[in-house]
Amino acid sequence: MLEQDAAKGLVTPVMRGMRLLRYIAEGGNTGNLSEVGRLIDVNRVTVMRLLATLEHEGLIERLPQGGHRVGMAFLTMAASALGSIDLISAGRRSVEQLSRDLGVSAYMVVLEGYHVVYVQREMPEGGLVSHIRVGSRVPAFLTAPGRVMLAQLGEAEFQRLWAAWRDDAADSTKQASGIDPAELARQLEEDGRKGHAWSFSGYEAGINACAAVVKGSGGRPVAALSVVAPQQLFDADPGLKERMQSEVVQAARDLSRVAGG
Repeated sequence: MLEQDAAKGLVTPVMRGMRLLRYIAEGGNTGNLSEVGRLIDVNRVTVMRLLATLEHEGLIERLPQGGHRVGMAFLTMAASALGSIDLISAGRRSVEQLSRDLGVSAYMVVLEGYHVVYVQREMPEGGLVSHIRVGSRVPAFLTAPGRVMLAQLGEAEFQRLWAAWRDDAADSTKQASGIDPAELARQLEEDGRKGHAWSFSGYEAGINACAAVVKGSGGRPVAALSVVAPQQLFDADPGLKERMQSEVVQAARDLSRVAGG
């Protein structure tokens, strides 16, 4: 009797949506709507409506090759419940979406000492001529994602990292960079104020990059996302600069929520 009374209080559309979400989270393919409907016991039209609703709420997202996977909103809720999440895995989704939406290369970096380490990379079809690979280590002072992370550090920590780079006899990049510490400090202040950093032919000739910081608990920088394109793409598309900046900043904000920032 109690079970029957409880069943009367259940909301059927919510149950259907949860069954579909669970199916997708477990790796189910949504390419065949009729088959999905059979598996979760709803008709094809209902599957379409449920997919559209879940996608609208950010709980799922479309895959380029077809089908769906759980979205950033789902991961954010999971992170809040569990207290942690694999940031690099979540970042993979961010760089994939940035590259797909903008048609440019996208990267995720973390700060390790005075270097940034590239931990995720996604390139559009045709790619971009660049020697940056997953695992590449570059002095943070030389790149847009490095600068945007350094801009969030205190003066004492920045000076410590600068001194470590300056005194590293094995690192030849500082001789070639010609960086003026005073100019760098001014640039970092501007990057921190804007919340993003641009580099125009800064690290690689003819290649421009925009980066935004990913913050964890306490507002500390835990990673950065960057989008990169050759100058000829900017020449051909005057609106590209604004779109790149807007989307990488938003992606970093979304990923910050996953990271607890």
